[in-house]
Amino acid sequence: MIQYILEGIAFQLLFLIIYDLFLKKETFFQWNRVYLIGTYVLSMVLPWVKIEALKTKVSNESIFYPEFLWNLNDAELVVNASQQTEVSWVLIFFLSGIAIATLLFVYKLIQIFSLKKKGDVHYFNDYTRVVIKNSEIAFSYFKSIFLGDKVVLKEHNSVIAHELVHIQQGHSYDLIFFEILRILNWFNPLVYVYQSRISEVHEFIADSIVVKTNKKEHYQLLLSQVFQTQHISFINPFFKSSLIKKRIVMLQKSKSKKVFQLKYLVLIPLISGMLVYTSCEGESKIEAETEITETSLIVASSKTIEVNDLENQSEEEKKEMNALVEKAKNAKETAIYTINDKNGKYIEIKTDETGIVSVDVHTSETDYDNELSVPFGVVEEVPVFPGCEDAEDKRACFQKAMYKHISKNFKYPEEAQEQGIQGKVNLLFIIQEDGSIGGLKMRGPSPLLEDEASRIISKLPIMTPGKQKGKIVKVPFSIPITFKLK
Repeated sequence: MIQYILEGIAFQLLFLIIYDLFLKKETFFQWNRVYLIGTYVLSMVLPWVKIEALKTKVSNESIFYPEFLWNLNDAELVVNASQQTEVSWVLIFFLSGIAIATLLFVYKLIQIFSLKKKGDVHYFNDYTRVVIKNSEIAFSYFKSIFLGDKVVLKEHNSVIAHELVHIQQGHSYDLIFFEILRILNWFNPLVYVYQSRISEVHEFIADSIVVKTNKKEHYQLLLSQVFQTQHISFINPFFKSSLIKKRIVMLQKSKSKKVFQLKYLVLIPLISGMLVYTSCEGESKIEAETEITETSLIVASSKTIEVNDLENQSEEEKKEMNALVEKAKNAKETAIYTINDKNGKYIEIKTDETGIVSVDVHTSETDYDNELSVPFGVVEEVPVFPGCEDAEDKRACFQKAMYKHISKNFKYPEEAQEQGIQGKVNLLFIIQEDGSIGGLKMRGPSPLLEDEASRIISKLPIMTPGKQKGKIVKVPFSIPITFKLK
């Protein structure tokens, strides 16, 4: 959702930049009105659009992990939909903003109804005129025109004609539309800019129509005085002091040449680029395993086995590999256990009298070729989770802190709940030499669950790195999280 909001705001910013640079000063007022409303709607829709023909694969980091690394930790964490212990303060903050914005909207409505109740109401065929005593206000709201009695005593035909344009063209609907968006997107400053721009366009439209019949009178009225008006964002006031100069400039401006309408074509490459962006998707985090049906060549010895492909083993090959790893874990001698494949890739497990000393992975796709890495289950000095520095059993403290972190940050995806998706997501990542987390890989039943697992892991703190024989090493750590619905 956060990504959707950020993408929407980014698109709105681009649309506004195009408007201010190329379209704002043109006299195509109706086109600009459509542009402002249309582009805001597009900014809300485009992040959801995925066009198959435009889809582009964006490669993620490709890291090969030996199969046995996924299963070195026996512990498993089961979380379910009722286990969401974290209070979503962000959600509370968001809803609080909506509540406050709604109250302000209701207050503005009450102001209008109060004015109408106090005023002297006169009904006409096309509109309702509400005259307010001891006032100089002048604005329209849907089919009602509010005028101060001091304005009525003066020449006010231009005011009525101006406000009738707002009524006839339904400008109040535009403003109410953006007012609702202000409630839902109160945190987004661009929605206020959009409403301000559409309000300007409304005034330019009304002015351009009124001056066709009484241009001189309308000029004099604009220059005569600044009428008072209610500070309400979704009404069409006849006069705003901040708009005086802009309206007079637009009235004096020559009508834009039709050829300049071609400026709107800039939307074509802009929207096309947005569609390409929204249609991009990352490659799968891990390819689905496929069984090898051919007879696997396994040359077994006490310390070496050979498989067809390290990244795609048959069930029989997996059993052989796991057996070799278990043998290495229980070894009490200095030895090297090797797993080769026909593509020249291999895994080298070094042991001594204490067990596994290191695991070196040699493939063209790994990001830690020839660098020392020792699985969490056998590393001498495990990485230290913040808060476990003084723990007697740092390994147990690490796992306990990991479970606590996952439970605290866990949130069952709503879409996954609605679709009834549950199951196990296997996670494997490396605690780097600087204590950061890298190389996250996942296997799960759905991208929805994988994305949630990835979000949780991304919140892990920097740790004290692990050590083997006094040397800082990379430590692969695996943990399965089972998502369970109740």
